[in-house]
Amino acid sequence: MKPSGLRAYLVFGLWCLVFAASWCLVFSARAQYSIDWFKIAGGGGNSTNAQYALSGTIGQHDAGPTMTNGQFSVTGGFWVLPQAVQVEGSPLLTIAPAAPGSATISWTPNTPGFVLQETWSLTPANWTNSLSGSANPVTFPTLAARFYRLRKP
Repeated sequence: MKPSGLRAYLVFGLWCLVFAASWCLVFSARAQYSIDWFKIAGGGGNSTNAQYALSGTIGQHDAGPTMTNGQFSVTGGFWVLPQAVQVEGSPLLTIAPAAPGSATISWTPNTPGFVLQETWSLTPANWTNSLSGSANPVTFPTLAARFYRLRKP
């Protein structure tokens, strides 16, 4: 027996509702992101280009080669040393381990006019000239997190 009148509209409406709900579930399931297999390993690094800077790490599980898609690249691995973010047009700033508990900051070429600045926090950043002034290289103790930048006043 074929449904007629109001009953036919109700059956059709119910099927449309079930179809729409299923469709929403399919699309919402595709929009979720997850990291199923991970290891928090403490460490960090930087990836930069002319427009973006990405700093940090998720972990090191099965670290592999650099992944690139033309616009972005990510290198997996474990970083135990501080990393410098290079700004285009500035001398290359390098941070390297020195004696235990200290790091050496240097820049090449040894360009006159640049001053090393530091701050304890980036929110808000209160940049002050480092006690080293324009000396190059400079060795600092690594007792607490500090941020450094090279600036030409």
